[in-house]
Amino acid sequence: MDERILILDGAMGTMIQRLGFTEEDYRGERFKNFDQDVKGNNDLLCLTQADAIAKIHRQYLDAGADIIETNTFNSTKVSQADYNMEELVYELNFEAARIAREEADKKTAKDPSRPRFVAGAVGPTSRTASISPDVNNPGYRNVTFEELYDNYYEAVKALSEGGSDIILIETIFDTLNAKAAIYATEQYFIDAGFKLPIMISGTITDASGRTLSGQTAEAFLYSVDHCNPLSVGFNCALGADA
Repeated sequence: MDERILILDGAMGTMIQRLGFTEEDYRGERFKNFDQDVKGNNDLLCLTQADAIAKIHRQYLDAGADIIETNTFNSTKVSQADYNMEELVYELNFEAARIAREEADKKTAKDPSRPRFVAGAVGPTSRTASISPDVNNPGYRNVTFEELYDNYYEAVKALSEGGSDIILIETIFDTLNAKAAIYATEQYFIDAGFKLPIMISGTITDASGRTLSGQTAEAFLYSVDHCNPLSVGFNCALGADA
């Protein structure tokens, strides 16, 4: 990064949608008899359609990406609970990182002057620590800071052990969730005895230019800057123009 701008890859979800996978494709052989629908659980494809995920990584690398993100947007217990697949969380993160690591290393081997890197993606979960899901009870929360910490710690550990170079805390709509993710990531680094760079990517949810939990971009930056992130940015949401 002292020498040139590094290019991060693009979206994973839309690339997966293009493939038109059916319920059977998502299940693969391993989950053929699973007792509920799993279509839409894109992270599961790291176990059932690993070659397809590897190909997406290759496409981004071939297009010029220096950093590829793991397919782990929903690889936390809170999010996988929607599919009753909480017990797969470590494996999902580890395998996703391993697949990306393998593709990045192959590309680096072809041109060692331009190393390629893996960002272990830690998604926002499907819960929010700052806002009540019950309009009649503003003080109610359906997740605690401690629960989020445990979820993020497990994900970061697996992403790191699977071969990630960077931890990317992404699509943050609630800064309190991000705080839990940062705390878990830094605690894992202490426990593991090494540190990886942290990238932060928030998301603006409406035309007010604020996150869902109400912060302006500047306030969000000040809230996460304490972890000395490699980068802070915003992704997708309202599109480039907005």
